[in-house]
Amino acid sequence: MTENPLLTPISSLIDYARVEPAHIEPAISTLIAETRRAVDHAADPELDATWDSIVEPLEDASEKLWRAWSVAGHLNAVVNTPELRAAYNQCLPLVTEFSTWVGLHTGLYAQYKRISSSDSFARLAPVRQRVIELALRDFRLSGVELIGDQRQRYAEISDLQAQASQKFSENVLDSVDQWSLNIRDEARLAGLPADVVQEARSAAEADGLEGWKLVLKMPCYIPVMQYAQDRSLRQELYRAYATVASEQGAPALDNSPLIEQLLALRAEEASLLGFGSFAALRLETRMADSAAQVLEFLRELARKAKPYATRDLAELRAFARDRLGLLELEPWDIAFVSERLREERYAYSEEEIKQYFTEPQVLQGLFQVINKLFNVTLVPCNAPTWHDDAKAFEVSDSAGAVLGTLYIDLYARQGKQSGAWVDSERNRRKSATSLQTPVVYLTCNFSRPQGGKAALLTHDDVITLFHESGHALHALLSQVDEPGAAAFASVEWDAIELPSQFMENFCWEWSVVQGLSAHIETGKPLGRELYDKLLAARNFQSGMQTLRQVEFSLFDMGIHHQAQGMSIQAVLDVLNDVRKEVAVLFPPSWHRFPHNFSHLFAGGYGAGYYSYKWAEVLSADVYGAFEESAVMAADNTRETLNAATGQRFLKEILAVGGSRPAAESFHAFRGRPPSIDALLRHSGMTEPGGD
Repeated sequence: MTENPLLTPISSLIDYARVEPAHIEPAISTLIAETRRAVDHAADPELDATWDSIVEPLEDASEKLWRAWSVAGHLNAVVNTPELRAAYNQCLPLVTEFSTWVGLHTGLYAQYKRISSSDSFARLAPVRQRVIELALRDFRLSGVELIGDQRQRYAEISDLQAQASQKFSENVLDSVDQWSLNIRDEARLAGLPADVVQEARSAAEADGLEGWKLVLKMPCYIPVMQYAQDRSLRQELYRAYATVASEQGAPALDNSPLIEQLLALRAEEASLLGFGSFAALRLETRMADSAAQVLEFLRELARKAKPYATRDLAELRAFARDRLGLLELEPWDIAFVSERLREERYAYSEEEIKQYFTEPQVLQGLFQVINKLFNVTLVPCNAPTWHDDAKAFEVSDSAGAVLGTLYIDLYARQGKQSGAWVDSERNRRKSATSLQTPVVYLTCNFSRPQGGKAALLTHDDVITLFHESGHALHALLSQVDEPGAAAFASVEWDAIELPSQFMENFCWEWSVVQGLSAHIETGKPLGRELYDKLLAARNFQSGMQTLRQVEFSLFDMGIHHQAQGMSIQAVLDVLNDVRKEVAVLFPPSWHRFPHNFSHLFAGGYGAGYYSYKWAEVLSADVYGAFEESAVMAADNTRETLNAATGQRFLKEILAVGGSRPAAESFHAFRGRPPSIDALLRHSGMTEPGGD
């Protein structure tokens, strides 16, 4: 085997194309051994209790390990193969065991306490003081003060949780990948967009099949639910997706036992650490003070949204009955009827809008927005990638200094986890002699280009891309010199969505949409008439959408605000109770939403899903500052791309990462605590009583 690319020096970019499954275990084992030696050395009580003698050497060793593990995890998520999965899973217990060992290392904990109580602590830079304080907190929340059997059990729980979460994720991926529907009668595809039909044809041909192959990946599933005139086809796909990784499919892929196991392990972890529930444990490191505060916030939002949601649903039912002849509005009709109502009310279709958003134009427009706001440029670079779909970009400031590297991987494909996310491979780090810049991945699952033309994005896709770019910028534009206080390492989970949700707002501004759009045939930007319709439809069904997010969040808190684990039936009962409290829409009894809820069981959002709505309050309020500084044009449109406000947002939010509490960063930018008013206004929920 050639030289191991996962052991590439941290200062160089990795050649992902050279990474083979056989490289993973040797690299991870080597780096764990190196880092273990560094931990043991740092824990030597004979050392001076200083940053340079304890923290710095430890960071030198550990960042190489976490970089290699980040690459392995990323490849496992975006180019999954049986061999890669096996190699990753072989290392997962090694990494978990090592991470738990560090968290339970009393000698290292003692060293950090020595630094914290030393005379030199006050002379450390504030960001280094913050790193020490966060490390001490994390030690305590990692069980370092446990003794005897409890200590051993905590280590076992950590390992079991990591394995269960990974298996949950694999079951969802495999369950989605293994399901397909071969259509021989083209009439059943009536109503579907041409590019979706073409992709289905290509997928069938690739499998040596006649006709068309439909799958549960989002670029296929969503258009079928929105556009397929064949009601039974919609029902078939709806049922398949609603029962992914459940007892209604292959027993080996049923996530029921994993949900039960994870909830029991999380409750036990919380109990060992002295907390009444997993939610209480999680909230120790959040902006929100308590589960009671979170529940009150969510219920207040539900109270505001429910009148609007009730109205939304009544309109939908009336339209289905009067215009489409559907006497009963079934769950597989919701997206289809909603799209027909949107088309009639606002006189446009998603398909029509999509013709204006070609992937190259949208990326160019996004980069222009980033440049205007933050005075940075993104240009393609020749860094090797893991797949032909993935592209690398160099991020530079106005003086030409390189700030970081961004990899963008936009299209759905076999072996790639669904959804959209951002991860960092390497953090910014400054030493006396050099500056290490961040390396960040931005991953989406959009429809692939068809027929030799550019890929077309829906407006929702554009919003998703802007959302993920906000996360990426949080890492790329950091001025935090210590990885321990980087955004993804230490910003409170319920504030981490602030930059991402903030960026979404620009997708609705006329001047920005002009830069994002160029019709695939004519090259012309989106016209004013169509834009006005798009804008008018912005809050279409916002009441129902808000309630849906509140429902997910209350369910999450409900199952995690318990002193012990729960049976899968009890989990489903909690979901049912939440729906009775806040929902206006009720899925069929066989729907198995929790089994596919990777955010909660494989994505770190357990007892944290409320963060999306919490951060939406922050982001809407932050965007209010851009609305206040907007310049009105002669045609009565506004320009919110204000460079001065953008620089302030960069300085007070993005650049500081986790070097101070998020509440302080928000206050520094806005001059006051957050208010829910901007979110309600942006969501169109400001009329008294929702009438």
